Amino acid sequence: MTVTTHMLRRRHFLPLFVTQLLNAFNDNLYKTAMVLFVVYSVYNSESAEGTFSAVASGIFILPFFLLSALAGQLADMRDKARIIRIIKAAEIGIMAVGAAGLYLAWRGIAVQAFAIPLLMVALFAMGVHSTFFGPIKYAIIPQHLEDHEVLAGTGLVEAGTYIAILFGTILAGWIPVEAAAVGVVATAIVGYLVSRHVPPAPAQGEVEPLDYHVLRSSIALVRNTSHDRRVFLAIMAISFFWTIGAVLFIQFPPLAKNVLTASKEVASLFLVIFSIGVAIGSVSVNALLKGTVSARYSPVSVVAMGAFVLAFYFVCRAWPAEPPGTLLDVPAFIAHPMAVPLLVCLLGIAIAGGMFVVPLYAFLTTFVPKSQTARTIAANNIVNSGAMVMGSLLATGLSALGVDIVHHLLLSAAMCLFSAWLGWLLLRAERTAQPV
Repeated sequence: MTVTTHMLRRRHFLPLFVTQLLNAFNDNLYKTAMVLFVVYSVYNSESAEGTFSAVASGIFILPFFLLSALAGQLADMRDKARIIRIIKAAEIGIMAVGAAGLYLAWRGIAVQAFAIPLLMVALFAMGVHSTFFGPIKYAIIPQHLEDHEVLAGTGLVEAGTYIAILFGTILAGWIPVEAAAVGVVATAIVGYLVSRHVPPAPAQGEVEPLDYHVLRSSIALVRNTSHDRRVFLAIMAISFFWTIGAVLFIQFPPLAKNVLTASKEVASLFLVIFSIGVAIGSVSVNALLKGTVSARYSPVSVVAMGAFVLAFYFVCRAWPAEPPGTLLDVPAFIAHPMAVPLLVCLLGIAIAGGMFVVPLYAFLTTFVPKSQTARTIAANNIVNSGAMVMGSLLATGLSALGVDIVHHLLLSAAMCLFSAWLGWLLLRAERTAQPV
């Protein structure tokens, strides 16, 4: 904790930490406000709501798959601080478009014909924005911190991200949609101003020409990154973790509305609990590992995550529905006798998930040269996003086939077992690579 407090006081870390905090906050304020408004105020069908939530998730993720290779090259070949400022300036324009879509939807003006397409355009643009920001926020850490501080710095960034998601999600669920429209633009402006204080982070190695051929550069990037077995297995394990997370986040709003017959504020509460849990897990695993980068706790963590997902499924199945037209508000939901076990299961999913994923990100920035860290993160994002898009498509297909949203949870539980196997392979590779 002393190391963490010390880092937060350093000019080399604090502006980056606050910039990514505001970035995560704004992403989730916009996305959650959009999805909750459409699910609760536009559609009135579990299938349509599940499909919209999955499509929105897929649209946001798609740029990671298409552009991560270019983003990684750019981050390794140029000054990372300068790129951050360009990205944050672009966010102001993107959020202005998104705010216009939220305002039109709130006013009921051409909702299907213009407002929702406008919301989706801004969501895709935010996906592009996050694609270029993602490699930098992790790759800049080993450039500005000492080697023994990298795991703590990664954990702090991950925990801060989820705390920001928490506050963005809370606001999105509780403030009017028109206030969210103003908030996303204001946050983008503040984020840009803070980003101007991030210290320079020039390229660490030889500056190579950028390859703008998306498919060729993506394949080459993933192939080159896969040479180290530990890095390859970490990427695969992270990918399945985020696929599980994507499926869960897709499910929360329609599940809260149609299975638990609860209000959008309760759906927001689910996302908040999830964010708190991942933040707790992120910090806890650093304390357990004492700064050592290791997958020691990853297999057991994701097995525990799967067990909590399964318990969450059974609680949802046993939940008695309210009369038609009735939605539980937060006080009524909390007073429900089954609310505590439901929220405990959700918190357990998130804590275990945070403990699983944070050391894996530290692997990606520790076991490659500093000149290649951004491209390693970018390769990770390509594989992650491909897996998450597949998860979104699978969730969309299940909804289209009429599979109840609660049964989607079984898919998430099954994927946890596969992630545990990958975590075990990574741990074995780690032990093999250690000097005797």
